[in-house]
Amino acid sequence: MEIPKAFGEVLRRHRKKANFSQEQLALQCNLDRTYIGLLERAQRQPSISTIFAICKVLNIAPYELIKEVEELINSQQSGDHL
Repeated sequence: MEIPKAFGEVLRRHRKKANFSQEQLALQCNLDRTYIGLLERAQRQPSISTIFAICKVLNIAPYELIKEVEELINSQQSGDHL
């Protein structure tokens, strides 16, 4: 799995867990309302500043988000070799 796709999946999971719509999360992060959807569909890649802003609003540490992305990529790669 590619990094942008994994990031989008993890972001979507956390956004839904926090009960935010894509538009609500974007507004809270001072981002364009469509940007969260683009991230979740792996059509854009966030800057470090954007990752920090999203994590602050979702109340998670940036390293936790990155760790989940890495774990998802690793689990997909492990599954590919079976």
